[in-house]
Amino acid sequence: MNKKVFLVAMAGLLCSKGLLAEEQPRSFVGEEVVVSATKTLNSIADAGGSSVTVVTAAEIRKSGKSTVEEVITGTLGIDVVSNGGLGTQTSIFMRGADAKNVLVLVDGVPFNDPSDPNGAANIANLTVDNIERIEIVRGPVSVLYGSHATAGIINIITKQGKGKPEFTIGAEGGAYGTWKAYGSAMGKIDALRYSVNLARLKSDGFSNVDQRNPLILHPANTADKDGYSNTTLSTNFGYQLSKNVDLSSVLRYADASADLDGSYKYTDSKELAGRVALRVNTDPVTNTLYYNYSSKDRQYYENSALKTATYKGYVNEVGWQADAALPSNNTVTVGADIQNEKMDNWSAASSYAPVSAINMSADLKSVFVQDQWHVSDFNLVAGLRYDDHQLFGGKTTYRVAPSFKFGDMLLKFSYGTGFRAPSLYELYNPVSGNSMLNPETSKGWDAGLEQRLSDNFKLGSTYFCTDYTDLISWVLTDPATYDGKYFQVSGITKTCGVESFIEWNPASSAFLTFSHTYTEIDAISPVSEARRPKHKIGMSGSWKVTPKLTLNTKMDWVGKRKEVYASDLNGNPVTSLDSYFLANVSASYKLKPNVELYGRIDNVFDKYYEEVWSCATPGRSAYAGVKVTF
Repeated sequence: MNKKVFLVAMAGLLCSKGLLAEEQPRSFVGEEVVVSATKTLNSIADAGGSSVTVVTAAEIRKSGKSTVEEVITGTLGIDVVSNGGLGTQTSIFMRGADAKNVLVLVDGVPFNDPSDPNGAANIANLTVDNIERIEIVRGPVSVLYGSHATAGIINIITKQGKGKPEFTIGAEGGAYGTWKAYGSAMGKIDALRYSVNLARLKSDGFSNVDQRNPLILHPANTADKDGYSNTTLSTNFGYQLSKNVDLSSVLRYADASADLDGSYKYTDSKELAGRVALRVNTDPVTNTLYYNYSSKDRQYYENSALKTATYKGYVNEVGWQADAALPSNNTVTVGADIQNEKMDNWSAASSYAPVSAINMSADLKSVFVQDQWHVSDFNLVAGLRYDDHQLFGGKTTYRVAPSFKFGDMLLKFSYGTGFRAPSLYELYNPVSGNSMLNPETSKGWDAGLEQRLSDNFKLGSTYFCTDYTDLISWVLTDPATYDGKYFQVSGITKTCGVESFIEWNPASSAFLTFSHTYTEIDAISPVSEARRPKHKIGMSGSWKVTPKLTLNTKMDWVGKRKEVYASDLNGNPVTSLDSYFLANVSASYKLKPNVELYGRIDNVFDKYYEEVWSCATPGRSAYAGVKVTF
């Protein structure tokens, strides 16, 4: 579908008489409450000049999607790229930056993988089960979160128990032999609050090698379906020890396996993220002591019996944070933490590489201070951080983010610096590692305006620009063997662009959003431009037709993207990927107060596209399910 059809379809939704109904399905940008922008509870409007997007539990439910990857795809300023079907490598690019510059958190626990070549987060196995909201902060926030947060963060926050006990069971199924079963329990009993969810997702899948691409080779052993399975347990417990003391813990564990095409035939993955925190409120100061732990264990097999590679990554973090509510609308936050990253990788000898074994770790000690100042319609957030890296010594970063509200207009600005230490793989891999690497540094700023034109119409636009210095990039050194090495890229890699949105609440039952992201990348290394579109347009709508029936739609147009290190079956280099348009629809129906039917159709027009050259994507696919609450 071309751009004209996209705009016509969007106009049809905007003009539909059916939008004139009742009950508002969501709130405007700025009204949501977040913690990730300042590490304290705030509305977005009070978080200074931060650029924040919140994906709520209601929006996740209405989408009908099963994975975080699917939910955040198309979000303002974010590009998500997958190497095939469920369970394949999935990368997040934010504001044009590399995936390694985006920090992913699960309830504040670092989810990036120390055993990954770039230390990036692979969200392929993150399902939406038990998620309360997803907070996305765009722009450098190293001042709060340290290394990896040079482009921004994504914080996935699980549900907390409250109210009377509630139990939910559900099942769904659909295209590609996909089915899912899940159950949850949540509530509050005296001082104990709890939220527990267990889910099993399984799919026969489709071949990860794109069978519809006539310009690639199609060996017989790549035509089979590549299946996937995922069992996820998520828990969130809290206990009020006294009026001023609270103990909480969260845990998320996923056991997943995926069939692959290529040198590896399938992979088993086990992922764990956990946190224990003790909060003591001695008004006006609240102290929090916490311990975070995450682990990734990825096993790769050449066949059912021959293991050919193991990648294990671990993060241990102990920290303290104090929040002081001072007079004159002033909140000061001070924090300190010690973090240890460890990788334990092994791979068997092959025709292009010898046996490889890496068992390395690095410590990072950090302190930071942040001040939030609120005076009438003026908000200022400013922070300073010092990191002491075991290998690279001391690094100082800072950020300032003011905003000013003038009537119905909000002006915002932020400027921040960041650093990213080389990953353990980049430093120590015996084939491609480079022990002479230094940390990357960055300086980024953005300036934006948001205007409410009426009670039900709001728009905004933000210009952003970030300079990355000493960027680390993998460079192909031997095309015959496909060997490469990590090098420091001289000069500055610059990512700039504009993020724009329109939100319209034409009636109390309907909500429409339109977004456009323009990204311009000036990079020396072609890897830093790959698979990121210059233009991306999105539109979503939700309409509560009756008290029982809700309809939703989401449409995305993604422009042409550059490709790197790819060639067709004739050996000709492939340097670009075509633009594409996707339309998804979903619906839910309350059969009874405690019984909900739901379904969705993805890629309604069965459009052919690739996010990565030669890697398949799903065609038109339908799914349906039922959920019972009691």
